[in-house]
Amino acid sequence: MTVKKLTLTGPFRQLLTLDNLPLKGPLHDEQLEVIENAGILTKGDHIEAVGPFRELQVLAGDVISLEGDWVVLPGLTDAHTHICWAGSRARDYALRLQGKSYLDIAQQGGGIWSTVTHTRNAGVEELTALTVNRAERLLHLGTTTIEVKSGYGLTAEAEQKMLDAIHEANGITGADLIPTCLAAHIKPRDFSGSAREYLDSMLRELLPSVKSRKLSNRVEIYVDEGAFDTADARHYLHAAKGLGFDVVVHADQFTRGGVQLAVEAGALSADHLEATTDQDIRLIADSSVIAVVLPGASMGLGVGFAPARKLLDAGASLTIASDWNPGSAPMGNLIMQAAVLGIFEKLTMAETLAAITCRAATALRLSDRGILRPGMLADFVAFPCGDYREILYSQGGLLPGMVWKKGERVKN
Repeated sequence: MTVKKLTLTGPFRQLLTLDNLPLKGPLHDEQLEVIENAGILTKGDHIEAVGPFRELQVLAGDVISLEGDWVVLPGLTDAHTHICWAGSRARDYALRLQGKSYLDIAQQGGGIWSTVTHTRNAGVEELTALTVNRAERLLHLGTTTIEVKSGYGLTAEAEQKMLDAIHEANGITGADLIPTCLAAHIKPRDFSGSAREYLDSMLRELLPSVKSRKLSNRVEIYVDEGAFDTADARHYLHAAKGLGFDVVVHADQFTRGGVQLAVEAGALSADHLEATTDQDIRLIADSSVIAVVLPGASMGLGVGFAPARKLLDAGASLTIASDWNPGSAPMGNLIMQAAVLGIFEKLTMAETLAAITCRAATALRLSDRGILRPGMLADFVAFPCGDYREILYSQGGLLPGMVWKKGERVKN
């Protein structure tokens, strides 16, 4: 049996562990653990130690020496994306800039149904390649763990095809892909029955197969006008939990009501929250539900941001995700979106960085990443600067120069 050597990487001018931070509530920059002139000691795909570089040198079998100033963080986690799709919605975006409404765009052949049509027509191989391409782009931007939803198939067969493609992509890309079954995105226009009947068909025809084939442990539903109402969603979530799935609610994007359901259902997270009220904020803060806010969707639609500051001040746990999708959030750059949200919502750097690392990992129920400490996955990203504050100060202009996934450097 081959004995794995201890490998030391560094020195980093600053290392931010993101360790020992509370899961919920506000954070101050003084709470960040910053190690100067630091190193990361790894063994295979896990971290053995972090600390002063010179102290760790005596333990290392191999040393990877870095030149220049670098700041290292845990690999980023994007807890909400839709990067498995076919087709383009650039035409929709141009029409939106001309003042066309969502309904106008849909009537002209655009909108979500355009993506559904292209995705249904694509094969598993094409969808896999598209997903890998987008995942690799995110990986090179420092995102080492990416949640990926289905939801553009909207039949049992097409949804399973999407989940198959995500599974295949996960074996190709360097990033970890965490699949979520979003068959309850909207009721498809070519389904002749009611919304409840559509959801019941997914419960019968799709979710048992998804569970038995281990294609996803997570089920999500979109609760809003034009999607599913709370009564049908409650029924669906209860049944999904009965099948052994964790559940997530796409909540309060345009109208409220989803947060109360998320809390009632014991959801892992409530995602979006642009229309969330003070009453909803208190509900989230008093529960275990994690608030996942999506500044990319606000930027893509030209609407206000979710009340991130109020959520934190009330005592909620806040995660920031990109929502990368073909319609409302076509950017995908998590660092840029988090930095912009931080300015508008007056988030501290500690709150913003935690929201895309340790707190984001918790939103996906992943306890082995998001923090640099012994025993965690060796996922980390290094930025070419000497002061961690430069990262958000640059508002997405300063990108990682190096990325490691499970101890392997995937970007030089």
